[in-house]
Amino acid sequence: MNKEKACRTCRFIVEEGDKCPNCSGETFTTFWRGYVVIMNPEESEIAKKMVINRSGKFALRLSRWFRDGNENYTRHKKRSTK
Repeated sequence: MNKEKACRTCRFIVEEGDKCPNCSGETFTTFWRGYVVIMNPEESEIAKKMVINRSGKFALRLSRWFRDGNENYTRHKKRSTK
């Protein structure tokens, strides 16, 4: 059983594969909270707010943890706003 992962670029939730079918992104996280299912993005206010152009399942919040190819986890540091 594959664990769902969210694309770090567009938040699209993917069950398998190494490339996001929505944006072709290759960076994912399994640390995410909540999701929204968009059925009709043209008429959805939520899709407009989240800038979503296709139907599907999207994560609401992504973690700052990254997993490298060796199954090690590191915390992403916030970028300085200075």
